[in-house]
Amino acid sequence: MTDRVFPASKPATNGAVAAANGNGAATNPAPAKSHLYNPTSRAPYRPQPHHRRHRRSGRSFCCCCCFWTILIVLILALIVSVCGIALYILYRPHRPEFSVPFLRIHRLNLTTASDSSSSHLSTLLNMTIFIKNPNSHITFFYDPFVLTALSDSNDVQLGNGSLPGFTLQKKNETTFKGVLISGSNELDAESVTALRSDLRKKNGVGLMIQMDTKVKVKIGGFKAKKIGIRVKCDKIKGVVPKGKTPSVAVTTKSKCKVDLRIKIWKWTF
Repeated sequence: MTDRVFPASKPATNGAVAAANGNGAATNPAPAKSHLYNPTSRAPYRPQPHHRRHRRSGRSFCCCCCFWTILIVLILALIVSVCGIALYILYRPHRPEFSVPFLRIHRLNLTTASDSSSSHLSTLLNMTIFIKNPNSHITFFYDPFVLTALSDSNDVQLGNGSLPGFTLQKKNETTFKGVLISGSNELDAESVTALRSDLRKKNGVGLMIQMDTKVKVKIGGFKAKKIGIRVKCDKIKGVVPKGKTPSVAVTTKSKCKVDLRIKIWKWTF
């Protein structure tokens, strides 16, 4: 009985069967690579992105803070605007009204030394100041006033005076008579030249009365903090008096302008 030859269960791969040699013998296949663990081998380096994650989280936190800060500021600005509009509609606030209906010049003398080394200015003004509160829901509380007389064209200071503090109620007015402004000081050469040219004008020298003070405003039951104001009354014309008789200035064209004086750190606007 003859033996039968059966083929292998797995065929040869990767060219396991080679061409026959000259003696007809087949070459053996290459040995398979070993997959055993080698403790001396080093694992490949893989960079960890943990630093980038921290930077991104920090940036996102800053962006979030900026967003909420801007949002809060905008909301507060909106609330203030709405409150301001509501107050304006309810109370219709107006600035106080100032005027100088009367001004008398008793003395306005400019004398120069014989050697022209110095020039002396002596002034005395007597005026009436009228103040009116046109508001029906607002009360003004004024601090004492500092008064200054200036030449209208070149702002040469002529003299100083004062006015006591007072309270001006709603829809009320007050008049101060006999308010004096006086001065006796030395002038520099530039001020002397500018003032002398004004004193020689036929239509008189232009005068401006400046008033500085602080005022507190009460609207209904609300009291605001004190704020500075400056009042300028210009276009007053006066001539130099002759002898002991004072001259009356022309104030019909005079207008008084009220401006806020806001102080931020060292600067006043």
